Amino acid sequence: MATHRIPFHGPLDLARTLAPLRRGFGDPTIRLAGQRAWRATRTADGPATLALQIRDGDVVAEAWGPGRERALEAVGTLVGLDDDRSAFAPAHPLVAELDRRFRGIRIGRSGAVLESLVPAILEQKVTGEEARSAFRALVRTLGEPAPGPPELRLRLPPAAERLAALPYHDFHPFGIERRRAELIRRAAARADWFEAIGELPMDEAYRRLTALPGLGPWTAAEVAIRALGDADAVSVGDYHIPTLVCWALAREPHGDDARMLELLEPFRPHRGRVIRLLESAGIRTQRRGPRMAPRRIGSI
Repeated sequence: MATHRIPFHGPLDLARTLAPLRRGFGDPTIRLAGQRAWRATRTADGPATLALQIRDGDVVAEAWGPGRERALEAVGTLVGLDDDRSAFAPAHPLVAELDRRFRGIRIGRSGAVLESLVPAILEQKVTGEEARSAFRALVRTLGEPAPGPPELRLRLPPAAERLAALPYHDFHPFGIERRRAELIRRAAARADWFEAIGELPMDEAYRRLTALPGLGPWTAAEVAIRALGDADAVSVGDYHIPTLVCWALAREPHGDDARMLELLEPFRPHRGRVIRLLESAGIRTQRRGPRMAPRRIGSI
């Protein structure tokens, strides 16, 4: 085990900052509890488990596994200690109030591109619960126990080489049809190429994230705000976010991508931060129509 302490200034809500990395309750790779968090990840040096807590004005981190030192080095960026919000001074009264209420939310950067990309692919054109269920099944079946105290019961995300080698039909029991299965396999086969995105300028990172057919602007934004810390990321093409933004910012009951982008433009380069605040507030929008029904393909 290795330990590290990082002093910080200003508020830090650890659970809400790391919440986007959790794919629903029951995600076996991460656990959040107030000002404590535990996360299993794969690093360039091997697997690692992080235990984080806020204590006496410091982020206190413990880590286990071959990748523990690399994981500890990245704690500051993971929890958003370098998040630059100096130019964020929202004039919209609701956004200003939410920013005051949730000032401890920071935009972190996990640096783990594939660990954000695989769940984002799973979320393409399906219900949230369907995607989360598929991810949990993948981790429990194809992942391994994470290093560290066994009582944590965390599991590592599946290794890239295992995902790349799995025939597409072996994804069916997890509720994943051929299109998403093949996309995951192709992305996993180029894992090193995708992981290198973390060292690229943001514009080039987005170009690489969308270079593989099947990865569009929505998927790129979902990865960029989690793995790259892009506070301006906007998930164009999302089923819910345009209506959320239009209702919260303009009290318009329905919204599309064009209107959402128009309303968010004054907040650039913090559009993703505004969306995070609106989602954290739990704002309820008017129903647009019937909910998307989950599919059942596990028996194929």
